[in-house]
Amino acid sequence: MNLNQLEYFVRTAEMGSLSKAAIVLNIAQSALSRQIRLLEVDLNVTLMLRNGRGIVLTEAGKRLFEHSIDILQMVSRVREDIDATRDEPIGRIVVGLPPTMGRLLTLPLVKIFKRDLPKARLAIVEGLSAHLAEWVSTGRADVAILHNPASQSSLELSPLTQMPLVLVGPANGGDGKREPVQFKDLVHYPLIVPERTHVIRKLIETEATLSGLKIEVAWEISSVRSMLDLVRAGYGYAVLPRNAVAIEHDPEAFILRDVTDPALTSNLCLAISAHKPITPLTKHVMQYLRDLIDTELG
Repeated sequence: MNLNQLEYFVRTAEMGSLSKAAIVLNIAQSALSRQIRLLEVDLNVTLMLRNGRGIVLTEAGKRLFEHSIDILQMVSRVREDIDATRDEPIGRIVVGLPPTMGRLLTLPLVKIFKRDLPKARLAIVEGLSAHLAEWVSTGRADVAILHNPASQSSLELSPLTQMPLVLVGPANGGDGKREPVQFKDLVHYPLIVPERTHVIRKLIETEATLSGLKIEVAWEISSVRSMLDLVRAGYGYAVLPRNAVAIEHDPEAFILRDVTDPALTSNLCLAISAHKPITPLTKHVMQYLRDLIDTELG
C-alpha cells in the first residue's frame, strides 16, 4: 500500500468510474485498474464492484475510503507545515462559508488568489455554521466564517461584524408597510424559516420563548435563495440579514423592515482550529476575509 494507490483509489471512488478517474489523474485506465487491483491484493479484500454504470464500493471499500481521506489530509497538512517554515503563503487551504457569504465572497476571494497567491490553492466549501464549525474542528476546513458560533475548546474565534436581521416581505402583494416592526408583532406574519439547527431559527425561537410568544412557521426552508423565491411569490415573510437580499438580482422585489424591541443581530466570526499551527497562507486568507467583509458589509 502506498500514497499513490490511496490517491488513485479515492479519486476513482469519488468519480464513480475508472475511465473518468483515469482522465482526471492523467494515467491509462489499465494502469489505474492495476494499481487498485494491487491494493486489493495487498489488503486481501475486494474494494470495488464493476457494473455497467461504473463502480460501487464494497463495505471494505467504504471503510478504506474514509481512512484514505484522513491519511491524505494528514499528509497534506504535513507538507503545509513544512512549507510554513519558509514563511511563504503556499499550499492548499479550505475555506468554509455559509451559503449567503459564499455568494458574496467566492468571486472576490478567487480573484485575490489568482492575483496575489499564485503558489497557493483555494478550495471553498459551503454549509450551515454548525457544520462548518465541525469541519474546522476535524480539519476538513482550515478557516471558516460562522454565524453566532458557540464557544468551544477546539475553535479559536475572532469577531468580524454584526449583521442586523430584517423582516423581508414582497414588494407586491404584501401589506406594503415599510416602517420598523416590533419583534412581538412577528406573530402576525407567516414566517418562512430554516430548519431548527440554523442559527437564525434558533435566534428567533429563543427570543420568542423569552418574550412568551409563539411564532407561526408557515414553511421550513433551509435555502436562503428558495426562501426569497417564496417571499417574492407571496407565500410568507422571512427574517434574514440585509445582504441576503442585496445580492439578489432583483432586490427591488422585496420590502425590508428593521426588527426592533429587541433588534435581532447575527454576529459573524472567523474560526480556525485551536490545535493546528497557523500557516502563512492561513494568516493571509484570514486578513483577506476581514478586508472583504469590511468592503462588502461595511
